[in-house]
Order: sequence, then C-alpha cells, then structure tokens
Amino acid sequence: MKKLSAFILLFISAQLMWGQDLTQNIRGTVVDSESKFPLVGTKVKVTDVEPVLGGICDENGNFAITNVPIGKHTLEISSIGYMTKSITVIVNSGKESIVNILLEESSIVGEEVVVEGRKKGEVINEMATVSATSFSVEETNRYAGSRGDPARMMSNYAGAQGTDDSRNDLVIRGNSPLGIIYRIEGVSIPNPNHFAIAGSTGGPVSILNNKFLDNSDFFMSAFPAEYGNSTAGIFDLRLRNGNNKLHEFSGQFGFLGTEALFEGPFSKKSNASYLVMGRYSTLGLFDKIGLKYGTDAVPLYGDGAFKLNFPLKKGSNLSVWGVGGTSNISILISDQTEPAQDAFGEQDRDQLFGTAMAIGGVTYKNPINKNTFLKTTISYSWQQQTTRHLYILRTLDSATNQWNYLADPFDMMGYKYVTNTGSAYLSMNHKLGKKHVLKYGFNLDMYLVNNVDSIRYDISDSTSNFYYRWDYQSPNPDFLGQLFVMWKYKINNRLTLNTGLHSQYFTMSNSISPIEPRLGLKIAVNENNTIALGAGMHSQHQPLYIYSFHKNIGGNKVYHNMDLGFTRSIHTVISYSTRIKKSMSFKTEAYYQYLYDVPVTVAPSSFSILNQGSGFARFFPDSLANTGTGYNYGIEFTLQKFFDNDFFFMTTLSLYDSKYVGSDGITRNTDFNGNYIANGLMGKEFKFGENDKHLIALGMKVTYAGGKRYGYVNQVMTDSLKEIVWLDSAYNERRFDPYFRLDLKVNYTLNTKKVTHEFGLDLVNVTFHKNILGLTYTPNDDPAQPPYTERYQLGFLPIFYYKIDFKVAGKPKSLND
Repeated sequence: MKKLSAFILLFISAQLMWGQDLTQNIRGTVVDSESKFPLVGTKVKVTDVEPVLGGICDENGNFAITNVPIGKHTLEISSIGYMTKSITVIVNSGKESIVNILLEESSIVGEEVVVEGRKKGEVINEMATVSATSFSVEETNRYAGSRGDPARMMSNYAGAQGTDDSRNDLVIRGNSPLGIIYRIEGVSIPNPNHFAIAGSTGGPVSILNNKFLDNSDFFMSAFPAEYGNSTAGIFDLRLRNGNNKLHEFSGQFGFLGTEALFEGPFSKKSNASYLVMGRYSTLGLFDKIGLKYGTDAVPLYGDGAFKLNFPLKKGSNLSVWGVGGTSNISILISDQTEPAQDAFGEQDRDQLFGTAMAIGGVTYKNPINKNTFLKTTISYSWQQQTTRHLYILRTLDSATNQWNYLADPFDMMGYKYVTNTGSAYLSMNHKLGKKHVLKYGFNLDMYLVNNVDSIRYDISDSTSNFYYRWDYQSPNPDFLGQLFVMWKYKINNRLTLNTGLHSQYFTMSNSISPIEPRLGLKIAVNENNTIALGAGMHSQHQPLYIYSFHKNIGGNKVYHNMDLGFTRSIHTVISYSTRIKKSMSFKTEAYYQYLYDVPVTVAPSSFSILNQGSGFARFFPDSLANTGTGYNYGIEFTLQKFFDNDFFFMTTLSLYDSKYVGSDGITRNTDFNGNYIANGLMGKEFKFGENDKHLIALGMKVTYAGGKRYGYVNQVMTDSLKEIVWLDSAYNERRFDPYFRLDLKVNYTLNTKKVTHEFGLDLVNVTFHKNILGLTYTPNDDPAQPPYTERYQLGFLPIFYYKIDFKVAGKPKSLND
C-alpha cells in the first residue's frame, strides 16, 4: 500500500509540472427524437466561452468541437424545424466528453423555431407524461450517499425511498420493491445486484456500474404503454458506447471495489468501438486491518460489462453487449467465542450464501428513413441463488460469558434456484407528419426454471430427515408475451396527448391481461408552467419461485399456486410544474393507485404479497388466491435548483398512505407505509489554481422519514421455528422510531495535461444515528427475556475512492476519417 501511495503521489507531481492551458474535445451525435434519423447541418455551439466554439453535424449527425477549456460548459443545439436545446457538459482533461442529443421537431411549420427544448430533468422517452425522470452518470456521482448506484440515486427523489441502509431496495409510493422492473436496451433483466435473494429487485451492491451507463429513464406511475409487467416502477437503462476515436482508460480503487475500464476504436479505419470493464470487491482488505463496516462477515463480489458497437450504413447500428456479476458471503456463527454485538444474520446457524447473474444481448437500430426507426434486441440471461445453513448447538456460560459448543454444526437447510431467460424486443417508430407519432412493438420472454429447496423436519435434530419445499424443473419453456401500441399527438407546441394500449399473457399460470389502456396529457400553460395528467392500467406476474412451491400429498407433489393470476393496479396522477428561474423549478404531483387481484392466503390471515420483496428473506406461500386489494395515495413536492453556477440543491417532501386488505378482510398498513419522507440535498463546487484545474466539490444529504412498521411477536412459534413469527391478528400495529440520516460527500479533482485524478470520500450517517431495521431471533436461556433483539441499520460508514482517467494512445480522428 505504501509503494502504491508513493507511486500515485509521484505520478501526480509529475503531471503538475505541465503549465499549458488545459483543453479537451466535445464530440457527439444529434438525431431526431422520434425517428432517430441523423440531423445533417445541425449547429452545436459552446456558448459560454470567448470566442464561441462550435461545429456542424455531418451526414451521420456527428459533430466535434476541439480545444474546449476544461470545466462546465453549456451547449446550444439548433436545427431548422426543431426546437433549440441547451445542455450542460462537464469537460475534463483526461477523457473526451461524448454526448448523444435528441432534438424534438416543432409542430409549427415554417422557419427555424427558437424555443427551448427538453428542460433539465425531463425524460428521454418522448411518450412519457407524468411521474418520470431522467438520470445521468454525472448525477449518480454528485449526490451524497448514492455510491454510484442508480437505485440509491433515485431514492433522493420524491415518492422513492430505500428500506435498508445496507440494500438498495426501492419503495415507490408505498409499493413493494417487487413491483420494479429493470430493462436494458428494451429487454427485462434479472435482479442486477449482488447478494440478490430470489424474487427481490434489490441488493447491497449494484452490478450496474455507472461508468458504463448512458443517460436513462425511471418511471414511477402511469408509465407509457411500451412498459409492462410492473405495478410500481421501471428502470429503462441504456448502455453507452465506447470512444470511437481514442483509446482511454479509467481506473478506480475504493471501498466498494477495485475496477478498470478500457474503451476505444477497433481500428483507425473504422468507427466501431469497444468498452470493457471489470470490478472486484476490496472489502476483505478492511476486514484484515480491523475496520468494521456493519456486518459480521466479509462480502466478496465481482462484476463486469462490455459493449461492442458497430456503425453500419445509412445511420444503422449493431451492438453486442453483456453485464454480469457473482457474489458470496459466509456468516460463521460457529467461529464466535462470545456473544456478538450488532450481529448480522440469525444467531443459531452458519449461513453460506451466493448469487450470480449474467445477461448478454445483441441490439440493432436502423433509422430506415426520416420518419421511421426500427429497434430490436435479442438477449439471454442466467441467474442463480444458493444457500446452505448449518445448525449450531451451543449454550452460554453465564460465569465466563463464553459459548460452549455441544456438537459440530450440521446441515439444516439448503436451496439452489436457477432461472434461464431468453428475451426478444422489437419496436417501430413512425412519424406521421409533424404532429403524429405511432410506436408499436412487442416483448417476449422465455423462462426455464430449476428450483430445489430442502429442510429438516426438526431443524435442531441432526438425525431428523429432510423434506423438499421446492423440487421443480420446467418440463417445457414458459412464456411472457407483451404487445403495445402508442400514439403521440402533438396538437401544438403547448399541448401534447400520449395514449396507448398494452397487452400481456403468461403461459405458466395461463394469465392474460388483454387490454391495458394508458393515457397522458401535457399542457404547457406558458413557457414556464406545465400541467400534466396520467392514468393507466397495469399488471405483473408473481415472482417465479412462488408458482413452484409445492406440498406432498399422498406421495405426490402438488403445485397449488400454479394458477395464480397477475397482480393488477390502476394509476391516476396529476402534476403541476413551474420553472422559477432558468435553473430552478418547482413540481408537485398527487396520485391514487388501486391494487386488486393481489395474492393472499386462501385461509383467512393478514398475509399479502404487497408486504414482500425487501431484505434477505424469502417467504413460503401457503395456498394463495388473487382476492386481496390495496391502495396508495399521496402528494409530493419538489423544489430543485439544477447544477448551475457551481451549485445545486433539491428538497423533496412526500406525504402518503399505503394500505392493504388480506383474506381476513381487515384493512392494515402495508410494511412500507412510512407516511412521510423528507429529503434535502445540496452541493457546491470550488475551482482554483492555474487554468482552474483544481476542483473541490462538497455535497450533503439529509433524510427524515416515518419509522418501519412491525407487530407483536408470537413467542411460542418463534421459539419453535427459531425465527421471528408475528401475531397475525396484530400485524403491523406498531412502528419503530422515525428514520434519520445525514450524509456528507467531498471530492477533489485535479486536471493535468492528459490525466484527470479524482479523490472522493462519502461519509454515511455522520451523526451515528441508530435507525432500527427490525427484530432478529436471538435465543437465550432466560425464559423471562424475549427471544429477540432489535437490529440496527448501518452506523457511521466512510466510503472512499481514488479514480484516474487518461488517454492510452492515439490522436483524435477528424470527422472525415
């Protein structure tokens, strides 16, 4: 470590000797927002430098602006017949800035229309009307506590909240995280997180490294008809292309991993490019030096991604891409000599847990002509979760406070879930004149499932036999088919109607949702004020492992949940937004969501699938039926100053209620009904030194939210099953104290002639506030004491990194190369 630190300091010192003006290139592509057709002759200018720098797009829509001073700059993009657009670009010395720009055609026929296009924060998908936002790599880096994770970044926005400091599960407007779908290039992907429990959508560490993501969209309600099989939210992710002119390297060493990224052109004669990156966990190093970070065990993980991009004739494009990761952790209670404090995991067993996922795909894009755009993706994915639990027989010596182990650990439970999925996506965009856009297409997913799970009849008896809870292998592939059609009618530059129909069918349960209407209306009252309305019907199949849970009846396996239908919901939203200043806006949204056909137990109970999907626990469904209901309603407020003049802030307030009805007919709070969430974020950058090559960025985030719901423990059942069991009649009648967390972030960036160095430190929970996560089963020999204790979320956690960007070799090619 000392040699590495000395080398880094020597390298930086050598770079500081360069005194020349620091510049870099801005390159990119400008296309029509609907047809994706290259906009030849578009003017792109850097408006905040003297003299003004600029470029003009060639026949492929490409532009290049050279020798741009480092720093933050404003690009103005204009083309006859299109709305003029302004965007902000960060220019560093070690890496070219590459931007892909979509221009929206004006509905007014005539000369060039000078109207500002998409405002900051508005989504890329032109069919979206309400409850949607775009996010960029730049934002995931700037927000304190985000850790470069898209899901954690989204938890800063109104209506979104995390459930656990150590995980990135997202609760959207009181909905279970099960309702969230991740998509890449149009196809759904497995849970893209390390240590992802079966059926969940979150995890402790994201596999989606922000360094290979392009600007993407997130939808929270009444999303367009293109998106299906979700009742809560959609991550619509895009993978960026590698630099097709220069070979570049980005490396990072930090708390969350050691990583390297390479990108560049395949050859000087081709515009084809590659991007390859990999990361591996470095948390084991901290464990060796005694630095605690909130767990009893060392989580190990690795992930990677690649994208090969091949431009073809007439603006078409073919890309081959892949994302994957693997993780494992061993929580060895049998290594303890005395009771552990703030223990992670159950205290009567060793747990060995591992997960893996991988997806690879091919995407083809073709702007067939000025009015038609084709996109299609074919992919194949694989995911696996494995667990082994070993029971520990031990007693506590009260005199010495030491454990006495009565026998060697023995197997009590284990499972292995494997799912293979083949996916296909196709969409066509047709511009029918300046006012009408038609988009239609389909998604098709093919599933092959292999689930095995066995447990002892008596988990504390090494002589007890095992029995199977899951023992299922798909006899044939099962399919989820989705069709959609959307129509956008731009009545004028102030009024836009988005409508569409979605349909889906799932063969495993023979479930069909033939017609799901979607509707959105956006009214630009004037240049600064907008009113929007949205409504839609949505449906989602259940986590696949629920269908294959079985009981042994007369020696036969009976899969009693195979006929479960979709969970369905109806969303309605109204929003109002106003631009107070050029870089400041206020927005409020009110919504109501009704959920029905929700799986609940056939026998009367408080169970509902609306309470599942967060944390590391699976659930074991009894016979379920689609007879439950639920509802969420609320109002949200956002005051935001986008990054301008080296400063930004965002404050959000969400007030909501989330209820459900189980098969016992009683209306209760959902597990995710916190009632309120308040967030405050801010950041400031300071430039100094010759040519402003030094940059210090400070950030802060504060969150205050309603406490988690819980109930009364059934102590008899808890002692018998050796895990927390709640009294069904009093489910969710109690709640923990409110949640509070303050995070700080500091970054130092140094630009030298050809290299950019960045040092970052994220300070999570700087006030050491003890937020309760839940209760954990903790056996003891004193019958007067309850067999459980409170388990807390993360304490203070410093997360650091060092990052370096530089050009590997070569000179920029001109547009004529």
